[in-house]
Amino acid sequence: MKISTKGRYGLTLMIALAKREGTGCVSLKTIAEENDLSDLYLEQLVGPLRNAGLIRSVRGAKGGYELNMSSEEITAGDIIRLLEGPLTIVERIESEPPAQQQLWLRMRDAVKDVLDKTTLQSLAAHEDTTDLEGYMFYI
Repeated sequence: MKISTKGRYGLTLMIALAKREGTGCVSLKTIAEENDLSDLYLEQLVGPLRNAGLIRSVRGAKGGYELNMSSEEITAGDIIRLLEGPLTIVERIESEPPAQQQLWLRMRDAVKDVLDKTTLQSLAAHEDTTDLEGYMFYI
C-alpha cells in the first residue's frame, strides 16, 4: 500500500485546519504557503472533504475553510480512505495461499488500526520535532 500525494496533501491540509480549530477560517493559499504545497492542488482536495462533511467553506473577505466537526472526531483513516479509497495491501488476496492471506490480512488490520486510532487532534498537537534520521522503515 502506498499513500499518494493526494492522501499526504489532504492529511496536511486537515492538520493545518485542526491547528486553527476554533479560530475561524483560513485560505488555501495560506495553508499552501505555510506547508510549501500547491494551492491549486489543495483546491482539488477540498471538494471531497467538503462533500464528506469534514470541512466547510465560507465565502467573503474573512472566508476560507475550517473543520466542520471536532478534530477529536476525525481520524487519519477517515481522510486517507476518502482520498485514497479502501485500504488494500494486496489485490486479489483470495488467489493467495492461506498462510499468505493471513499475513496480508494482519498487515491490513494493523494499518487500519493505526489510522483509525489516530485522531486529527493528536496529529495537530504533535510537535514538529520528530527526527527520523537514523531510522530505516520497511513495509
